Amino acid sequence: MDPNNPASFFHRKERLSTGRTYHFVDQLPEEFHSQTTTLLCIHGFPDLWYGWRYQVKPWVQLGFRVVVPTMLGYGDTDRPADPGEYTTKKLCADLIALLDLLGVEKAVVIGHDWGSFIASRMALWHPTRLLALVLMSIPYTPPLRRYITVQEIAHRLPNLKYQVYFSDPSFTPEVEAALLPFLGAVFLPPGNDIKFTDVSLWPKIFGEGHLPNPPSVLTPQEMNYYYSQLKKGMTGPLNYYRTSQYRFDEETANLPSLLPSDLSVLFLWGTSDPAAMPIQVDNARKFVPRLRDVALEGRGHWIMVEAKDEVTDTISSWLGDLGLISPQKPKL
Repeated sequence: MDPNNPASFFHRKERLSTGRTYHFVDQLPEEFHSQTTTLLCIHGFPDLWYGWRYQVKPWVQLGFRVVVPTMLGYGDTDRPADPGEYTTKKLCADLIALLDLLGVEKAVVIGHDWGSFIASRMALWHPTRLLALVLMSIPYTPPLRRYITVQEIAHRLPNLKYQVYFSDPSFTPEVEAALLPFLGAVFLPPGNDIKFTDVSLWPKIFGEGHLPNPPSVLTPQEMNYYYSQLKKGMTGPLNYYRTSQYRFDEETANLPSLLPSDLSVLFLWGTSDPAAMPIQVDNARKFVPRLRDVALEGRGHWIMVEAKDEVTDTISSWLGDLGLISPQKPKL
């Protein structure tokens, strides 16, 4: 389980009962047994299972089973072209089917970015399948009670204006034609004048085809791996931003606003993350009865990399406090 070597992890590819085929990493602890706690880690945009590379080994060494799917539309998982296939209800059904395939009744669900949003919906669609919930970088937002367009959301929260572009299918070929500079802009570290959420920088990416010497949270080797997986197509990853009407139709009459009152929830976020605003964090507290939030000072969006040890240890300690670290297998 070397973070510098994707092939050193245990990879699987299985057809689920939902009919979709998923790639995932399934890493078992040395003393795996029936009481082993499973961590299901869900990545966001434009990430991969590889986004969790620094967390998998330490968590396995603590006795957890760590399952990390490549989400629908990415890499070696199925990549349907229809945006309607990417609703959170359908994605949650896939993830529950994955747990069923693995014989896991309940799991700790951990999500980052879009994965955070999907993880929160798992807690609403399938509350009995969660032991605990960890959200990262994107705070909880309840299901809408009236439909709000992406444009209206961007007007209210200017830091989300980039989502207007992502929701437009005509944007896909532009991204695919300039994928490396696009990824360079996405994986910028905090503390720079350039911010990914600033759409004014995009003409430099899609017009000139580059940013001037952008810093990155990724090494060149890591960037090459992301490029090798994402060059398979960006329609799927961008389709997540094209599901707002589908999600509203599914959620508005079927889901509560509050997360379950007995569900322990941890929220981690970087104070320099342009995608997370303090007002959004404050609003989440109204809907999450058992919320603990941890602000990582000066950190940006990619906290699993920027603050890898702090993220790993904070989640591990919190799970320990909840009594969810797996007991060691009894010696005979």
